[in-house]
Formats: sequence, structure tokens, C-alpha cells
Amino acid sequence: MSTDTPVSFSEATIQRFDREVAKYPDEQRQSAVMACLAIIQQEQGHLSLADEAALAAYLRMETIAVHEVTTFYNMYNQQPVGKFKLNVCTNLPCQLRDGAQALHHLEQRLGITMGGTTADGLFTLQQSECLGACADSPVMLVNDRHMCSFMSNDKLDQLIDGLRASEGQR
Repeated sequence: MSTDTPVSFSEATIQRFDREVAKYPDEQRQSAVMACLAIIQQEQGHLSLADEAALAAYLRMETIAVHEVTTFYNMYNQQPVGKFKLNVCTNLPCQLRDGAQALHHLEQRLGITMGGTTADGLFTLQQSECLGACADSPVMLVNDRHMCSFMSNDKLDQLIDGLRASEGQR
């Protein structure tokens, strides 16, 4: 990803940014960084370095400060991802309760390694830090929104089959 390609956001995007920034005093406009990053990702699917630089200019903050937010949180995609982003918790409590096995099963089932995307662009498999459901492990998050608990191999297979079926694939 290159930062030398200038990014200009659409007027509609700027209006959405403006609504978020308006929630804060002007000297604290950088507080809207997470909401603005979410807007960009919602519109484009991921965040490029050029997007980060353009947002930094809009929010009047350092580009590195925007990049630090982007790279700190799992919910921001720094590269294109599949239609279904599967984040498997690999924190110690989940590891002790088959989290690594769940990740390995998904790698085998999808034919990709952690961090990869299937050739059809349907699934991206990622590891995640604590999802806050240690008692329900192994746990995973689908598209940063839907928490799945007690993910045995059978439940993982059902999830994959269901997501594929929702796309008309087998």
C-alpha cells in the first residue's frame, strides 16, 4: 500500500465525517478517528495507508496516530478481506479450551492459513485477542459482529456450510 496516491473522500463521506466530528469540541476532533475509520471501511471494505493519511489531514492529527488506531484494533482491515471475516480467539483461556484446534480445523476446512483469504474471496481467517467470552471457548467473531461460542469442529463445519449456502455455494 502506498501513501503517495492522494485520496479524496466523496462529499457524502465528508458529510458523515462532519457528523461524527460535530460530537466533540473542535480541539478534540481527533476523538472521531475510530468512527471515521469505520465509515471508510464500511464504504471500501478496508483501510489503505493513503486513507489513513487523508483522514489524518481531515482530523488535523499526525498520520502515525491514525495508523496506531488502525493497527491496534482487530476490527480494522488493512487489506482486502473475504465476505466473511472469521476471527478465532487465540488468547490463553481459549487455547486451553481448544482454541488452537478450532483455528487449525478452519485452516484445514478452508484450505488457507491464518491470515489468508479463500480463492473465491468468501472467507478470511484471522486470529483474535480476547473476545471476552472465555467461559464459552473456543469462541470466534464473524464479520466483527456475530459472536459464536463453544465452537466444536461440528459447529465450525455447520457455520461454514451455512455461510456458503447463504451465498448459493456448496
